[in-house]
Amino acid sequence: MKAMVFAAGYGERLRPLTERVPKALLPVGGRPMIEYPLLLLRHYGIEEIIINLHHLGEKIREHLQDGNRLGLKITYSEETELLDTGGGLLRARAFLAQNTFIVINSDVIIDLSLTALLKSHQRHGGIATLVLRPDPQADLYGAIEVSEDLRIQRFLAHRAPRSEAAGDLTKYMFTGVQVLEPGVFDHMVDEDPFGITRVTYPKILVQGEALYGFPFRGYWQDLGTPERIAEAESKLRSGELKLHYLQA
Repeated sequence: MKAMVFAAGYGERLRPLTERVPKALLPVGGRPMIEYPLLLLRHYGIEEIIINLHHLGEKIREHLQDGNRLGLKITYSEETELLDTGGGLLRARAFLAQNTFIVINSDVIIDLSLTALLKSHQRHGGIATLVLRPDPQADLYGAIEVSEDLRIQRFLAHRAPRSEAAGDLTKYMFTGVQVLEPGVFDHMVDEDPFGITRVTYPKILVQGEALYGFPFRGYWQDLGTPERIAEAESKLRSGELKLHYLQA
């Protein structure tokens, strides 16, 4: 199995820190933040990884090189302009399109069992499974509505229509971790930069294909602001947070 890690963004909310250092290389708990998703993938035997690059991408490439130091085989996808998540994935199609693959944002720390995630994805048989978390502020970030059978019914921020037979729905927030089938590329058009949750997934729902959620209640932290980095740093340094994939 292969994976993609998104690392092309500017890290606007982290300026001025990201003016000279790419967001993915900002230190958190003694290591660059991008190493957390990379080490999670390695723990589950996923060693072939593609990373998209744009802002200060040469520094990410210089730090990680071919991945051998981390026990990985890293390939890079250069973006001369930011392609967003959908466009970035589409550019990496040749690398990913042979089998089921995983996509993770470089700016999240999550204590997730990829084994459980993949079993859920295989059991449901959808074109993609998104790791979701309950959050009282989900509406602020674009809630995702999920039915009792864990089938995603609507991305609220984008007003995609929901099935009338969906029944009671629960709102969740997307964690930035997902499993996809190669068939997702058939729903993408090579156009202006586009987001997969903003454009591709709502279109898939309209066409009647299945997307599923994987509810997750363990530790997750987005590292998009100095305050969130400081929170994760404190928990890692104190030993309060022990990530299973970093334990000897």
